[in-house]
Amino acid sequence: MKNRYDYTGKTIFTGIDVHKKTYSVVTVCDGEIIKRDTMPAYPDRLVAYLLKFFPGAKIKSAYEAGFSGFYLHRILLKKGIENMVVHAASIEISSRDRVKTDKRDAAKIAVQLSTNRLKGIFVPPPEMEDKRELTRYRTNLVKDRNRIAARLKHKAHQYGLVGPDDIQTVCSQWFKQFEKKKMNPNLRYVFDALIEEWNHNKRKIKEVDNLLKIQATEDKDCETVYRSVKGVGPAASRVLANELGNMQQFSSERALFSYTGLTPSEHSSGEHQRKGHISRQGKSILRCMLVQCSWVAIRYDKNLRDQYDRIAARAGGKRAIVAIARRLIGRIRSCFRQGVLYNNQPLEDAKRHVA
Repeated sequence: MKNRYDYTGKTIFTGIDVHKKTYSVVTVCDGEIIKRDTMPAYPDRLVAYLLKFFPGAKIKSAYEAGFSGFYLHRILLKKGIENMVVHAASIEISSRDRVKTDKRDAAKIAVQLSTNRLKGIFVPPPEMEDKRELTRYRTNLVKDRNRIAARLKHKAHQYGLVGPDDIQTVCSQWFKQFEKKKMNPNLRYVFDALIEEWNHNKRKIKEVDNLLKIQATEDKDCETVYRSVKGVGPAASRVLANELGNMQQFSSERALFSYTGLTPSEHSSGEHQRKGHISRQGKSILRCMLVQCSWVAIRYDKNLRDQYDRIAARAGGKRAIVAIARRLIGRIRSCFRQGVLYNNQPLEDAKRHVA
């Protein structure tokens, strides 16, 4: 069937609302919505649809970052479609908008894309995204191991296997005290099963750590800079390197803080200024790691410690350590830009010393 309209030489703006089973697609041209459709969530079908109905047109598209990742984005680029992945929070929503549907969401993306009101997020190269899988898997393993440890502690207290003053960390040594303790058969089975799960997670974490050591060797430039910071250990440096790289993709500190979700929200009017919680954009694994590193860094860096004490005195320790995390990652970005380590030693000299 021949198209009724000729879009040759025109620019088509397509908003895509991505779900597991469907794509809701709304297309805008010359400021008007010209087509709305819903189709199965297969990237090749979406590409065929766009090329079929808009031959000869320059096609620009956008969709929200989410569970679907960047696979669709890379397919669209490969087929010559200029695509943008946007943060959901950056899409403008009217205060009077009380109806939410997939097609409405796609229409908002298409309209705002056509008026240049959308800004894309950083899309990592496939190699960088692949490295992230390892550090994120390790984080999940540690969380699972901690949950199992909490369940073991609960069981031990519930059945009087330990006293109320027991503060020993769950570890292989802690398990030995239960080997000869009398337990009912079902409790023994559950207890042994939980210990087995804990040991399994511990082994997996060790395997991942060995793979991360290989990563660190291959990524010596980033590793050297991150490890030069007091408080950034082997696991932390891999998380920061895999999530942020050398931070050249950030044009300013403000962009970096926004990406990490460490920018405080603000509600100000007239002479009143009120700053609230941080935006929490980006991955929580990154913020958690930065905060953990900051707690250690203030023990060694007097300047950071003085800043922490000053902020904590008026705003509390939690807000103070978030502020320190923001300053810490800003300083690390400066190290990459200037080619120096955290202690201002030239990076090339440090690499020769390590070699």
